[in-house]
Amino acid sequence: MIQEHHKDEELILAIQKGTHEAFNSLVKKHSGKFYSIAFRLTNNKEQAEDIVQDCFLKFWIKPSHFDLKKKIKFTTWFYKVISNASFDLKRKVAKLTELPEDLKYQGEDIETILDKEEFQIILWNFINNLPERQQLALNLCFYEGISNKEAAEIMEINIKALESLLMRAKDKLRKDFESIEKIKDYQHAK
Repeated sequence: MIQEHHKDEELILAIQKGTHEAFNSLVKKHSGKFYSIAFRLTNNKEQAEDIVQDCFLKFWIKPSHFDLKKKIKFTTWFYKVISNASFDLKRKVAKLTELPEDLKYQGEDIETILDKEEFQIILWNFINNLPERQQLALNLCFYEGISNKEAAEIMEINIKALESLLMRAKDKLRKDFESIEKIKDYQHAK
């Protein structure tokens, strides 16, 4: 009987032998975290669910795609699979989420617009407008809580490159929020 506390490597060996129970256990164990990154990258619940399901299905059909001999963690490898699938779908859809009409500047006081929920929507949109690699670095390190070392492995870059992506992403987000502050200052000057 396969139990959920089994190590990923044991589950993968069983999956490569065709054991459904091992596959179900691996999916249960990790689907939440993979859904989380897919959702953050696609900004769409249904697309994120489809991506995770499709990626796991492809893994079930061809479990040899993950090579245990390479000595990388399954989660590191699968985060890369999920992020690539998310970006591929995003490119296909080729449209980023726009701010809802009621959040666009229409002359009202910016402080009344920026409550917590709306702030999150604006932040979400600013993040979705970052270049893909900056989005992925930011989402992995800050929202998924993955270490810089593992995030760099997932992205197949060195830690310095990851830190550079994070720094550029934070700088861009800061500038985006400064533009909102300029609108606010303009309103108060009237």
